[in-house]
Amino acid sequence: MRLKWVLTAFVLTGLIAMNCAAAEAQAGATGAQAQTNRQSAQAAPPYGETDIAVSGYEAFTSSTTGNGVVEKPSNGAGGMFELRHVHSPFIGYEITYSFNPANASFAPTATGCGYVCQLPPQTITSHGSILGLDWVASAKYGNLRPFLVGGIGFFIDYPNTYPKGTLYSNNDVVRPDYIYGGGVDWGFRSHLGVRLQYRGNLYKAPNISHFYPATGQFTQTAMPMAGFYYRF
Repeated sequence: MRLKWVLTAFVLTGLIAMNCAAAEAQAGATGAQAQTNRQSAQAAPPYGETDIAVSGYEAFTSSTTGNGVVEKPSNGAGGMFELRHVHSPFIGYEITYSFNPANASFAPTATGCGYVCQLPPQTITSHGSILGLDWVASAKYGNLRPFLVGGIGFFIDYPNTYPKGTLYSNNDVVRPDYIYGGGVDWGFRSHLGVRLQYRGNLYKAPNISHFYPATGQFTQTAMPMAGFYYRF
């Protein structure tokens, strides 16, 4: 009987020792994994980045027809400045300023032109600029960072055909602008890279003519562009 109790105590002691050893091994493995994770996190570069960029583009603006008027903007080369900060893949923002010629011709429609039917066609030279505030979503794959942008801003048109303040002067116009687009960054140096993108701007056609009314229709300016960025 005594031998039976001794063997039972021995077995129980062994089981307890094995359980303790397994628990210590698991704790050690968990600690090692946690340390490895901390080291990996410390070694991985932060996702957030801030950069400034300069790009050149060609502006293509659609014609509109309305209120008896045909408005045909001309295409023109322009430039854009960007200040962008990316915090995470789905959280980023930027401020942009772009400028380009915004010349446009106006003429009465063939029918339904009302009081503008007798007006001669008119061409107005103008300068356009866009100030935008955009949301940026991006993903990082090595030296490449594709991105999408969407935001709001203001399209500002400054005609200069006639002297400002005279009877025949044209109208300075500000229109709300809806911005969308996307592109990709390619970093060829630690802080320098190339930015290729397409941006679209949707806004109501401006009524810059003193004689012709606004068409009242939405127009779109497409901007395929390329440039360089410096990342801090």
